[in-house]
Amino acid sequence: MKKWIEYQLKNRQLTMPILTFPCTQLINCTVDQLVHDSDLQARGITEIAERYPMSACLTMMDLSVEAEAFGAEVRFSSTEVPTVVGALLTDIDLAKKLKIPKIGEKRTKIYLDTVEKVKKMVTNRPVFAGITGPFTLAGRLMDMTEIMVNCYLDPEFVHLTLEKMVDFLIPYILEYKKRGANGIVIAEPAAGLLSPKLCEEFSSKYIKRIKEAVDDDDFIFIYHNCGNVKPLLQSIFTIGADAYHFGNATDMVGALSASPKDVLIMGNIHPVYEFDKGTPDSMKKAVISLLDSCNQYDNFVISSGCDIPAQSKLENIDAYFKEVTSYYQK
Repeated sequence: MKKWIEYQLKNRQLTMPILTFPCTQLINCTVDQLVHDSDLQARGITEIAERYPMSACLTMMDLSVEAEAFGAEVRFSSTEVPTVVGALLTDIDLAKKLKIPKIGEKRTKIYLDTVEKVKKMVTNRPVFAGITGPFTLAGRLMDMTEIMVNCYLDPEFVHLTLEKMVDFLIPYILEYKKRGANGIVIAEPAAGLLSPKLCEEFSSKYIKRIKEAVDDDDFIFIYHNCGNVKPLLQSIFTIGADAYHFGNATDMVGALSASPKDVLIMGNIHPVYEFDKGTPDSMKKAVISLLDSCNQYDNFVISSGCDIPAQSKLENIDAYFKEVTSYYQK
């Protein structure tokens, strides 16, 4: 899999948008049905793989799955990705009592089963699973406003919670590897709200531990943050990920100029303004503009800025791939 990174660096015509939930339109199901059924997920991801020339297959990035396994309440919708409701942890005593869930508990089993099924159905490219990063997961359990406050007022509470997140996430990723995943995309958007110092203390150092525990030459580790990472790049790059995926809040040229040249930097066509609300013509302009700006960097891979919404127009998604292909052919 490390050779996959080398191949991406040498072949500039590749793209890997976070394209999963729009498969509901291809297999005629709701988002609610999709997130509760591994057969539907595997079928949908396979449909996307057959329709689009993505350099890797991605399974669903659902930031409620791990929180639900810990006991958080989740709200489901027929059209939107699931969201966590309320706060499970309100003080350090509750954090001390928090039980680390077994791997495969609740919907984690569905997402693990999906990877195993997709690996049997898609054999011509890598398959990457998506998980929630430790600080973002802790924020789902504690409430995002509260965890930001607690970073200053009760850091012991936050660190205790983060330790339990790591103790769950490492074996969870290792189970994905056992099921055949070729890599992981770890989504840590909440870290984009932190100062550089707090990002290092409450996010990057924990992700670094996770990465070191699961890393080998046959497994790709991709860090995703769709916040404004410009002030955080120094901390984020110490994680040592194989690739970094940034959102539309980030200046891609700035990120690329500061990045190690042997890691992939992915991003960042707006998932809402272009994929969901845009038109094929606006998508064409966005793709050309981004590629013109970043084409001088050999480690750039064009992508969506984040998870593409389920109801995004297929004609816009089609236009994205058409324009990327056309640009590189020229």
